[in-house]
Amino acid sequence: MSDLIRTLAVSTSGMEAQANRLRHISENIANTDTPGYRRKTVDFLAAVDRGAPQEAVRVSPVRLDRRELPLIHDPGHALADDTGHYQGSNVDLVVEIADAREAQRSYEANLRLFDQARQMSQSLLDLLRR
Repeated sequence: MSDLIRTLAVSTSGMEAQANRLRHISENIANTDTPGYRRKTVDFLAAVDRGAPQEAVRVSPVRLDRRELPLIHDPGHALADDTGHYQGSNVDLVVEIADAREAQRSYEANLRLFDQARQMSQSLLDLLRR
């Protein structure tokens, strides 16, 4: 039964990590046009908590993308400097949408793994009852 619990813990950690990643992606998408906004990213790390399975994952602390912010020319903008430029956001909408799809598919794969493990344990219990 410990293999079942380990499988469920691994798939749960994957779902939690991808849900966290999706949250940051949605924040990035929401702030695509916010001046001075820097894209947020997270990395996946092995969960080394006591009692956690070796295959479990967690997310790293949030990091800000350090790429240059684009200069946008709009002399009428409230944040424009003397030259008529202000710093835009370094969020690329196409990259964020691709990352969101990847995270969603990974979440769904972990969910299917969780469901398969649950169904297998249910089938085993049904066999033992007979």
